[in-house]
Amino acid sequence: MDTDELFNLMREKIEQTLKDVINRVPESELRFMLSYHMGWEGESNGVKVQGKRIRPLLTLIGVAGTGGDWEEALPAAAGIELIHNFSLIHDDIEDHSEMRRGRKTVWSIWGVPQAINAGDLMFSLARNSVLDLQKYIPVERVLMAIELLDQTCLSLTYGQFLDMQYEKINQIDIIDYWKMIGGKTAALTSCCMKMGGIISGASSETISHLSRFGEFLGLAFQVVDDWLGIWGDESQTGKSTASDLVEGKKSLPVIFGLKNCDGFLEEWKSGIGNLQKAQNLAETLELCGAKAFVEKEAEKQTLLALEALHLAIKDEKYANILEELTEGMLHRKK
Repeated sequence: MDTDELFNLMREKIEQTLKDVINRVPESELRFMLSYHMGWEGESNGVKVQGKRIRPLLTLIGVAGTGGDWEEALPAAAGIELIHNFSLIHDDIEDHSEMRRGRKTVWSIWGVPQAINAGDLMFSLARNSVLDLQKYIPVERVLMAIELLDQTCLSLTYGQFLDMQYEKINQIDIIDYWKMIGGKTAALTSCCMKMGGIISGASSETISHLSRFGEFLGLAFQVVDDWLGIWGDESQTGKSTASDLVEGKKSLPVIFGLKNCDGFLEEWKSGIGNLQKAQNLAETLELCGAKAFVEKEAEKQTLLALEALHLAIKDEKYANILEELTEGMLHRKK
């Protein structure tokens, strides 16, 4: 079975597991809201609305690459994907984002109170799904998996807190940025890989390397996402490239610009909420070196991720698969 065939099989199994978990909710508009957000219901307008399920794929490959049976890890993989999507539903509310993947967001259709409720339900379903691991692995490992998921949610919410808090501050240091995305993004990709090692019964050393791979991968992923948020192709991302600048997000290009570009602070402040000024801001950032700096940082974090990957996964087949998946995640701008 080649890589594409394996990914297709894994995605098919992930999708079915996700549907089985969400179908635990009584048939209702509430269940429809979750299915809509996951991309199974509602109009697509010709746009691919389902996520790529990268995070659960990472978990399954992490299990297989350390000698476990990836099909036994499907409940955890589904749980991680549901945690990711719970955070997206709430992030859309907090960021006032009306569109995701080319469609209206849950809150913009059903209102904020119902969207909060839907996100909370998805969080509960995630933990419920991970508990299904007890059908396949010792209860001690199940408890470790649940503890990891809960600790990851603590990091996610703290990272989101910092993200919103930084919007009120004119300048922050780059070290503060790494702290923010370490929780907001990297904690979950680290969880994916560490979860795989826990499920397969890997050694503590291997689990540590898996966790580091996931962490650096998440950092690189967010840096690329920040790049796309200013210079990406809207037709591919499904998100306005002006949104980060208009909303005053402290993305890595902006932090660099505030520190290194003369006059950028005033230009940036006057551009918040002004869609027409976003293009000028993007050009200013590129001219003062922010674009090149961000690309260099993405490359640096990617190299650190690949170094940890080859320490964690000795099976050449799965190491190559993870390397290929990493390249796909980090070259979305092309």
